Amino acid sequence: MTLVLEKNWTEASELAAIGAGGGQSLARKLRGWVMAYLRDPAFLPKLRCKNVRTALVEDEDICQEIKLHLLTLGKYFTAMDIAKYSAREDVMERWGIARPISERTAERWLKKMDYRYRQEKKGYADGHEREDVVRYWQEVFLKEWFRLQERMAVRDKSGCVVQTPTDPALLVIPITHDESTFYAHDQRKRRWVHESEGAVPVRKGEGASLMVSDFCSPDLPGGWLRSKDRTRKARVFFKAGKNRDGYFTNEDILRTTQDAIDIFETHYSPESGVKALFLFDNAKTHSKRAPDALSARKMPKSTRHWLPASGVKMRDGVLPNGRPQSLWYPDNHPNPKKAGLFKGMEVIIWERGLWPAGGLRAECEGFKCPNPGVTKDCCCRRLLFHQPDFENQKSMLQELVESRGHLFLFYPKFHCELNFIEMCWGRAKYEYRMYGVPQGEDQQEEFVRKALDSVPTLSMICFANRSARFMDGYRQGLSGSQAAWAGRKYHGHRTIPPELVAEIKATIT
Repeated sequence: MTLVLEKNWTEASELAAIGAGGGQSLARKLRGWVMAYLRDPAFLPKLRCKNVRTALVEDEDICQEIKLHLLTLGKYFTAMDIAKYSAREDVMERWGIARPISERTAERWLKKMDYRYRQEKKGYADGHEREDVVRYWQEVFLKEWFRLQERMAVRDKSGCVVQTPTDPALLVIPITHDESTFYAHDQRKRRWVHESEGAVPVRKGEGASLMVSDFCSPDLPGGWLRSKDRTRKARVFFKAGKNRDGYFTNEDILRTTQDAIDIFETHYSPESGVKALFLFDNAKTHSKRAPDALSARKMPKSTRHWLPASGVKMRDGVLPNGRPQSLWYPDNHPNPKKAGLFKGMEVIIWERGLWPAGGLRAECEGFKCPNPGVTKDCCCRRLLFHQPDFENQKSMLQELVESRGHLFLFYPKFHCELNFIEMCWGRAKYEYRMYGVPQGEDQQEEFVRKALDSVPTLSMICFANRSARFMDGYRQGLSGSQAAWAGRKYHGHRTIPPELVAEIKATIT
């Protein structure tokens, strides 16, 4: 090494050339190549050996041609599709090949072009930008959440309280709900296997399923909703299936929520003034309305004998002056022909003082109105659809929670990242996979209970803060992918600094 360092530039190149079996000519080329590389690190000398061919996949025009061909095939193409394409006479002539490429070569080309055979990536942004979803989280969910957040206890990542309402009676405790399913055969699949180990028979399928419904809050002892004396839990195990417990219905979630409210009130009585904010995802079993709920969807236009599909008369509507409006004529109506009949959409609208002089048809064809977001009086059904009492009809679940004096919010659709219990499920399932295959349904329930109880309260606090960062990002105008990136970059607090938001908007689309 000392000998080489003592040589000058020319002598060093000559010594390197001799080592490679060359002479002065190779030394000059070496000096030129090194200088060119110092000027441009992208420069590399080409190998000039005889009979060396550049791979066709290195040709940008051929790569572009293959990519355009793949676009015509849709998402589910194979390497054989490329091999068949290369067998076309015009393609072989254009590429300058005598025979088509093999399927194995096509696979190597796909990898060279940055394709990988795997499941599609899925992210939080799916469905985020749908117009009705965006309108709900902008105009309803986020406004209500940040209005109530001033009354919540806020904790940092260490679990220390950094914010609490000045009046304890104003305290709001968020309690989130969700369901998740655990499978008997969902255990670890990868481990260190010795060469001498043979194949071991395994059970087919996912195994028996066990659904869990539960409530949790980082503000409660242990995180999961339990009574103050820890003798009652809001957790429900459900063996879903046709020949098992059936399916989790709206009646089940109503009964579960009723119990959850009772359990919460063992911690904070109604007289304390402390309220729970119950949060649910926007599933159909949660958003089902009462049998007597107002709905214009199937109403006839004219007066007649009619009942909704539920067989129950709808509750009274509300006139513009705030007075109740019965949708049926009374049984003792002076006109016997009208007694007990449904008034019909025309009469209902006329009593509200909204019937136009030119009249209205019952509904646009198929209820596909030309401009439903702009024109709200193109037909009787659309006009009633946008009346405040019809539009603000609540679900049975919301009516139950509010009748008990507590608060209620639906999460926006497609926004599972806002419900931190999803991360609790993930943490519990990670633990569950560490256990062995359960021997029967009783042991499976024992394993699931043990896995759920293993989720630390501090982890729940961190999960809740992560969801809060998503909400803050959306409030500041970030998209789903931008909010996810911000949450990874800045995870110390529940909010995202405005300067970071500005940087993200400028650099990430």
